[in-house]
Amino acid sequence: MQIYFCGSIRGGRADRALYERIIGSLRLYGRVLTEHVGSGKISERGEDAVKEGDRCIHDRDVQWLMQADVVVAEVTQPSLGVGYELGRAVAMNKKVFCLFRPASGRVLSAMIRGAENGEHFFVRDYQEEEIEKILEEYFTSSFSKTPSHSLGQPR
Repeated sequence: MQIYFCGSIRGGRADRALYERIIGSLRLYGRVLTEHVGSGKISERGEDAVKEGDRCIHDRDVQWLMQADVVVAEVTQPSLGVGYELGRAVAMNKKVFCLFRPASGRVLSAMIRGAENGEHFFVRDYQEEEIEKILEEYFTSSFSKTPSHSLGQPR
């Protein structure tokens, strides 16, 4: 399974460590195409090391979106890029699972919460300590797949 993970980069890196944790959990269910989102090497300035610039990042990420079987987005930290990715994912008829932490004091955009349709687009409020359980529930119910370590396969 190909998983596209969305999280804020230029919109703010306050949740970077949480993204890294989510990405680690997502690896149990498939290949995470966007592992760099959780990297401590990327600042709020983004991927400065990409010589080809923003166009290259955009085109690469859209290619990954097209390859993805599912899009998982942590949407607590507002991000124009994440919103764009989600819009593209919806247009591509991808399965989308959004994660939001109400304890942040923020209010989730109506454009995200209102997109939930119970079929391809889901929004789940959560607390950090339950993230692994929530991901397991989502992947088990949506894809009938248990984590690879549960099957005795190497991680």
